[in-house]
Amino acid sequence: MREEKAEKRIENILTDEKLFALKGLLEKDHAIDCIFLLHLDKGRWKHAKNFIRKRLGHTISDGTFRARMMEIEELGLAESVAIDPLKNYYVKTDLGEKVAELLLEFFDRAEEEIRNIS
Repeated sequence: MREEKAEKRIENILTDEKLFALKGLLEKDHAIDCIFLLHLDKGRWKHAKNFIRKRLGHTISDGTFRARMMEIEELGLAESVAIDPLKNYYVKTDLGEKVAELLLEFFDRAEEEIRNIS
């Protein structure tokens, strides 16, 4: 019974257009980083780059950042705001904030389980 329920849930994720698109996004490089950056109100390239470099000690290319943000926007998790005709920055939507909170909760619970194993 439990396995059947799990199969139905997984089948739904893999066949529902919006859930499948979200799954596809989360599989890409730096997608979760970008969702967290939006959560921290760092949807502007300059702020994102500085945060990642100084606080996290790694980098993300501007092309990757922009590509992920456009994909995040397509899913309704962010909105772009024009700085000038060629540049945008991104702000989270209510849905984007909810997804960020769910990801944070997932990682908190995963960390707790990992620590319990160790």
